[in-house]
Amino acid sequence: MTVSRRTFLSASVAAAATAVIVNPRSVVGAAANSRLEIGLIGCGGRGNWITEVFNQNPNYRWVAVADYFEDRVRAVGARLGIGEDRQYSTLSGYKRLLDSQLDAVVIQTPPSFHPVQTADSIDAGKHVFLSKPVAVDVPGCVSVAQSGKKATEKGLVLLVDFQTRANEFFREAMRRVHAGDLGELVSLYAFYPWSAGGHDTVLTSPESYLLNWYQSMELSGCCIVEQDIHVLDVATWVTDANPLFAAGLGGRKIRQNGDIYDHYNVTYSFPGDLTLQFQSVKFIPGVRDEITCRAWGTKGTLETDYFGDVWIRGVNSYEGGNCADNYWAGTATNVKEFFEQIVAEDFGNPTVAPSVRSNLTAILGRDATRQGILLTWDEMMRANVRLEMRLDGLRQ
Repeated sequence: MTVSRRTFLSASVAAAATAVIVNPRSVVGAAANSRLEIGLIGCGGRGNWITEVFNQNPNYRWVAVADYFEDRVRAVGARLGIGEDRQYSTLSGYKRLLDSQLDAVVIQTPPSFHPVQTADSIDAGKHVFLSKPVAVDVPGCVSVAQSGKKATEKGLVLLVDFQTRANEFFREAMRRVHAGDLGELVSLYAFYPWSAGGHDTVLTSPESYLLNWYQSMELSGCCIVEQDIHVLDVATWVTDANPLFAAGLGGRKIRQNGDIYDHYNVTYSFPGDLTLQFQSVKFIPGVRDEITCRAWGTKGTLETDYFGDVWIRGVNSYEGGNCADNYWAGTATNVKEFFEQIVAEDFGNPTVAPSVRSNLTAILGRDATRQGILLTWDEMMRANVRLEMRLDGLRQ
């Protein structure tokens, strides 16, 4: 998700960043009652934005930044008051950041870099706050799942930043769904229209390819993986199961550059004769932006919207509430809980497995659509297709 779509800088959610006393035995390199020393990997749009969410939580202190582009590193580093000796650029800059003294890293790079940077961070003994999606392909998802297990073994926290999973109304609604309040699930619908659609820029150099990473499938995973995963994550949260297979249609009718699609229509099949109808459209003038998932069961209806209302109506109704500030507030909750898990030595890392599942669900829909076939989950996993980044000509 790019910050230009919505910006929720509401000061009212600063309360979500409640101070917690640090256990000196729980945090490497942090003394009692001090702040976690953190480094930022990825100083682009959301990376620059998320520093302010962390800044409103008194338990963190930025000590290092890394990005391929030196001008971004200098700008963000200067704004955060970080010395030039802790500002790292080029593709390998993040490795020098990991070699320095800090407790945790916040990874906000293009999704294709997430698996290797997460694995390297865990190997370096750093806690990891990771943006979604976790990967762009099956091997990347498998790698992040392995990193989650290794983090648990090493006593580290790996948290994936899905804002809906941090929202109180989503959490309570899903608790009720899994308790049986909807009865037996009948059908699901997921919808993600977006009027903007990201950049559509002519790529003229290796740097422009990396700068406009959203336009390239091997860097972003395509819109269904990079953005639509938000609503697919909610759908798989409802089903709590892997899809069996998917088939779909999609293509490019508006985009002129890059190789990602601007629309998808995918049918997923889940165990129990359960069907999910998913639709995504981007770049449509005048469209109402929404990230909506609906589920119908034998006892009622669930409605969720990332920027709207969450409720259940039927035999067991739930009034729910409005999530208009979810982009900021959900992130702030995750930032808060990241710290709390570290201090409590809670290394179960429960966000990893569901994030990998929804990521693979998005990849299944993408690959079935682009190949024009009915693709099963097992076939996708066996194929284990890797998307190779084109990094020739970039500063290593």
